[in-house]
Amino acid sequence: MSVPTVIVHRDADLLAQAVAARLITRLVDTQAARGSAHLVLTGGTVGIATLAALAGTPAHDAIDWRALDIWWGDERFLPTGDPERNETGARLALLDKVDVDPSRVHVMPGPDSGLTAEQAAEGYAAELARAARPEDHGPVPSFDVLLLGMGPDGHVASLFPGQPALYEEERTVVAVHGSPKPPPTRLSLTFPALRAAREIWVVAAGAEKAQAVHLALAEAGPFQVPAAGARGRQRTLFLLDRAAAAKIPATMGRMASP
Repeated sequence: MSVPTVIVHRDADLLAQAVAARLITRLVDTQAARGSAHLVLTGGTVGIATLAALAGTPAHDAIDWRALDIWWGDERFLPTGDPERNETGARLALLDKVDVDPSRVHVMPGPDSGLTAEQAAEGYAAELARAARPEDHGPVPSFDVLLLGMGPDGHVASLFPGQPALYEEERTVVAVHGSPKPPPTRLSLTFPALRAAREIWVVAAGAEKAQAVHLALAEAGPFQVPAAGARGRQRTLFLLDRAAAAKIPATMGRMASP
C-alpha cells in the first residue's frame, strides 16, 4: 500500500476546483494509455462540489465520457431519485451534463429495486466482478481513481468506526445497518475493494475534519479511524483545505498551494 501524499488548498471552493482539474488530467492520461478508465465517486459536500466544478470547466471535454466506467464507493439505501442519494447529487452536478454511456454508470440499487439491502450488495459485488479483468487485483476492477470523502469521525464510504463492515476480509460490498449517520441503512465497498484501487484520493474540508485527518495520517488503527485504512496500491492523496489540514503532524510533509 502507498504512503499518503498531502496536498493543501486555501479553502473548500479552491479545493473542489483543484481536485476537478487533477481528475481531468488523470482520466485523460489513463484513457490515452489504456483506452478506458474506472472512476469511483463519492458524495458529501466537497465530493459533489468537485463534480460541479468538473462540469463547469470546458476542459472536461478532454475526457472520453463514453469510455469511462463510473462506480460509487457507497450509497444510501433510498429510492431512485431521492435527493439524499449520492447518485442523485452526482447526476445533478455532472452526469446529466456529459455524454456518459448509461451502461457504464454502475448505480447501487435502492429499495425500489425490490431487493433487500443484502441482495443489493450481493448484486453490486457481482457487477464489480463481471467488470474485473484477469490482470486486476481480485474480484473488482483496478479503479484508476477512487474518490473518498471523510467524516469528522474518520469514516470513509459508509465504513464507520467500530462497525462490523470494517472487519470484512472477503466480500467487496456489504449492507450497513445502524449507521450513526442517517439514513441507517446503506451499501458500501469494503476495505478489500477500496484497496484494489490504483489511486485513492481522500478529499476533506473544514475544521471539524482536522482531528480525523491528523489521526488518519498518524497511522491510527483503521477500526478506530477508517480513513487510516484507505490506501491505494500505487498512490494515496489527502486533498485538503487549510482548515482540515490544521492538525497535521509537523513531521508529515505536505505540499501547499497558493
